Amino acid sequence: MSGVWVFRNGVVRLVENPTSGAAAAASGKRKALLHTPSGEVVASYASLERKLAALGWERYYAAGGGGGDGGMLQYHKRTSVDLISLPKDFAHFGSVHMYDIVIKNRDAFRVIDA
Repeated sequence: MSGVWVFRNGVVRLVENPTSGAAAAASGKRKALLHTPSGEVVASYASLERKLAALGWERYYAAGGGGGDGGMLQYHKRTSVDLISLPKDFAHFGSVHMYDIVIKNRDAFRVIDA
């Protein structure tokens, strides 16, 4: 995982390699999230949500009906302070999000080259 850390509007985020999506796909740098117990590559949020629920993760909704979620899906575990934040559009689900899931579920997920 390489890139540049950018600080903008009080938020720090990793901007991955500045190559275009087409160039990254052509060079084989696309990543995928693998659910290790089943050997299944996660291809949708529906699939990911089922796997996270089985591990004790619950969808987190902001107070007041979720109006201020900022375009994110969030999951939390009652037994920890961890929070997983993902973009609502699966097309924007990138390696940074995948590694966040892996770090918080080491035995259940792995990031692989797609």
